[in-house]
Amino acid sequence: MHKNIVYIIALLAELGYCFQSCTTTSSSRVVQETIPDKISYNFDIRPILSDKCLACHGPDANKREAGLRLDMAESAYKALSEHPNAHALVPGKPESSEVYLRITSEDTGTLMPPPSSNLKLSAHQIKLIEKWIKQGAAYEKHWAFVAPKKTVLPTVDQNKWPKNEIDYFILHKQEQKGLAPNVEADKEHLLRRLSLDLTGLPPSLSLMDSFLADKSPNAYEKAVNQLLKSPTYGEKMALHWLDLARFADSHGYQDDGYRTQWPWRDWVIHAFNKNMSYKDFVTWQLAGDLLPEASKEQLLATGFNRNHKITEEGGTIQEEYRISYVTDRNDLFGKGLLGVTMECAHCHDHKYDPFSHKEYYQLFAFFNNVKEVGMESVIGGPDTYAKKPMMEICDEDLQGILSFVNKRDTNRLIVSVMGDLDTTRKTFVLKRGVYDAPGEEVQPGTPKAILPFNPNYPKNRLGLSKWLFERKNPLTARVYVNLLWQEFFGKGIVKTSGDFGMQGELPSHPELLDWLAVDFMDHGWDIKRLVKQMVTSATYRQSAVVTPDKLATDPENVLLARGPRYRIQAEFVKDLVLSSSGLLNPAIGGPSVKPYQPAGLWEGATSGRGLLSQYTQDHGPNLYRRGMYTLIKRTVPPPSMAIFDASNRDLCEVKRLKTNTPLQALVMMNDPTVLEASRVLAARLLQEKGETNAKIEKVFRLIVSRKPSEKEVSILSTYYDKELKKLNKVSIDKTLAVGEYPIPGRIDRTKLAALMRVVTTIYNLEETITKS
Repeated sequence: MHKNIVYIIALLAELGYCFQSCTTTSSSRVVQETIPDKISYNFDIRPILSDKCLACHGPDANKREAGLRLDMAESAYKALSEHPNAHALVPGKPESSEVYLRITSEDTGTLMPPPSSNLKLSAHQIKLIEKWIKQGAAYEKHWAFVAPKKTVLPTVDQNKWPKNEIDYFILHKQEQKGLAPNVEADKEHLLRRLSLDLTGLPPSLSLMDSFLADKSPNAYEKAVNQLLKSPTYGEKMALHWLDLARFADSHGYQDDGYRTQWPWRDWVIHAFNKNMSYKDFVTWQLAGDLLPEASKEQLLATGFNRNHKITEEGGTIQEEYRISYVTDRNDLFGKGLLGVTMECAHCHDHKYDPFSHKEYYQLFAFFNNVKEVGMESVIGGPDTYAKKPMMEICDEDLQGILSFVNKRDTNRLIVSVMGDLDTTRKTFVLKRGVYDAPGEEVQPGTPKAILPFNPNYPKNRLGLSKWLFERKNPLTARVYVNLLWQEFFGKGIVKTSGDFGMQGELPSHPELLDWLAVDFMDHGWDIKRLVKQMVTSATYRQSAVVTPDKLATDPENVLLARGPRYRIQAEFVKDLVLSSSGLLNPAIGGPSVKPYQPAGLWEGATSGRGLLSQYTQDHGPNLYRRGMYTLIKRTVPPPSMAIFDASNRDLCEVKRLKTNTPLQALVMMNDPTVLEASRVLAARLLQEKGETNAKIEKVFRLIVSRKPSEKEVSILSTYYDKELKKLNKVSIDKTLAVGEYPIPGRIDRTKLAALMRVVTTIYNLEETITKS
């Protein structure tokens, strides 16, 4: 049921249900072995009982009780079809409940799980089930579909440790498990963590020096405030939203032509920097065109729902592709904003969550009235850079309401946006999800299990936005809080950040998630306030050092008894290299760029039509722009970033994969950007006065954001001396012949090549690209 947890699974063959266990170390949830006073079906019983039998192919499969489901009260309470006087569950009476009788039986013929399965429930699990039945075997609505409520802050023994409300919830769980939090990270590690999380860049030397020198009790908070005000904050925060919104610079499909959707990206950065409330941020993107007297900025925001793939291939079936665009928007709404797998109801009723096939198309109806066609034009020509409905951005806009758009040329700038038909397009349930198999006609509506649609709201995307931000909506605030938590702690409170449904993981700290969700709503959906709450908590500020005991008890740091430690994202690997070397072009926004890339990749996977049929590398300052501005061609995404798990932006992605492969090491050793940055930084250091060791210490601080130890300086200095002796003219020329940034005329090329190799070595440290 929960894919990443080690469960003991057993078939109760005659009753037709299955038990799941977490008695071994869990990869996502540490089991509390004490029996709670009040047993919760959602958090205590459901992880054990499964509605899906995974072991039903054994010799007793033919004895399975037909139609019995233990995830549904009406099924679990009814009499068994083969034994009318027996019931799987009798509320208040475990001794009369076949579930309990079978799991405690001493008769190997009736014991469940059967001995032949080599599976067994723990005594703890049996006691949980017994107490749950005694307490009435009460079923609850799935936790994520119940509106969040603030609970009283839990009591803790170490009451001097918490710095804000977050810490009470975290420490309470730790103390229950016999753990204690780590000490606060040292100032160098803490500042680096904070800077990478809030700006995607390492701290500058001046920021490091001022922070280390500041002995005031609020020194850390001052650093937080300074970084939150930086324009690079908007760039960092925008990246996860670009993944969610599947932003790319090409239309996708076979021809994969160029599109000018980048002004929408500029708007996202702008919105985060001015701290637009999450409510307005999402409402403008869902329905900015439907707001009263909508401005051009509000219209531009609706580009969110036009980032999907669009075909430019002749001979396509218009309605088939138009339906696919609407489907994309519907699935994005479900996964990205509601955190549920609505797409599973596209062809039939959802198999696990309470979403019907009909409800899928009722939600679909909100997005089915856009003034668009399946294939508007074939590839080629400026008119194909955006598709109707579209908006034009003129010079007057750039000097006024859209001044944040970084337009650099004089071409016609057009962007795909939202706009509805003057009349309402009928929506039908599509049988099996097939575009030309219409069934029952439906009206716009929302899944009742989440929250019924208010009949007083307009039946359009603006009404849907109002529904999304109702206080009673159980998902909206929880999902975004969880996404932000994932950004700063590496994984969400709900690990499956795109699935809050029955197949998703249970929250590790449900009371904390609900407290933060309600607090987020209470304070006007203020994103910067929420970010500051998280990064100023004692939980966030812990050292990432792990002891053997903590590693054994909580290997995945679910209980957060240590600080977060994981590799930074692909775009930020590039940003760190460019920033530390001094090469970074700090311009905010603007068209996407084409940096260094191996030859022939685009040409080997192209139809031969359009601007993107061949890769024409940029030059000058465009080579040194932040990773988020690298042009994304969907069929051939940027190779170096793909190796570091960047999204290709085909579909909504709320959580990137995290892999470790040899290719990543090869990128850091051989990528032209890394090598050029090493050369440029080495040249700048050589032009400064000072001893070699001082230069090595400085470059180490620039890249790793801390002072190196004497041993580290000694190792790097020795390596530098060896390279000086080993290098010859051929190897020097080969080493330095990388990148377009000019080499200073009067410089010792031998020293430059030797120091460049030292810099490259530092870039290749695991610590360099790891947030800890």
